[in-house]
Amino acid sequence: MLTLAILQQLWPNGDSKIRGLRVAMATGAPTVFPNYGLTSDLCIAHAMAQFSHECNAGQAVEENLNYSAQGLIATWPNRFTAEQASAMAHNPQAIANYVYDGRNGNLLNSDDGWTFRGRGAIQVTGRGNYATLGQRVRLDLVNQPDLVLDAPNFLECAVAMFVILGCLPYAQNDDINGVTIKVNGGLNGLPDRQLWLTRWKAALGPP
Repeated sequence: MLTLAILQQLWPNGDSKIRGLRVAMATGAPTVFPNYGLTSDLCIAHAMAQFSHECNAGQAVEENLNYSAQGLIATWPNRFTAEQASAMAHNPQAIANYVYDGRNGNLLNSDDGWTFRGRGAIQVTGRGNYATLGQRVRLDLVNQPDLVLDAPNFLECAVAMFVILGCLPYAQNDDINGVTIKVNGGLNGLPDRQLWLTRWKAALGPP
């Protein structure tokens, strides 16, 4: 089971963005994980490996959209011309509203891209995902998306989204590729996710 000692070891700077995060996660873990069907250390290791990659072990709990022009073109080569990239560079709100317009339940021509940018341990993104997650954890995340970042909600929101995305069967089968595709939509960052999984298995397993 996830403990404060393990979090202090693997997330040494885990409280740098959210005060008291590691204590809140360790306190909630004995209830949150089994409530969502993560009843083995293997499943917890898979979930925590993905969370560790997605939020950089608690140090990047909100999506960084402060792209340079070159970064925009490299990240979204089919969505930005050189002129568009130059105009939007280093304007996170404009970038979010453009790249997420009408996606993941976001309304067209709205501020939804920015309002529902990636947050939390699993980087939940898009009005639709915030609404689905909010119903599951009984929080009004559509009107208060920053609740995902409250220390007492952080772990439950991440674990609930892990289950909503369909990750649990792959975690039970120790299939990191399957879990990663469900979380990411592809295999981006797979080597780092694999490294985290190795660390979490070692930490949660027997001495």
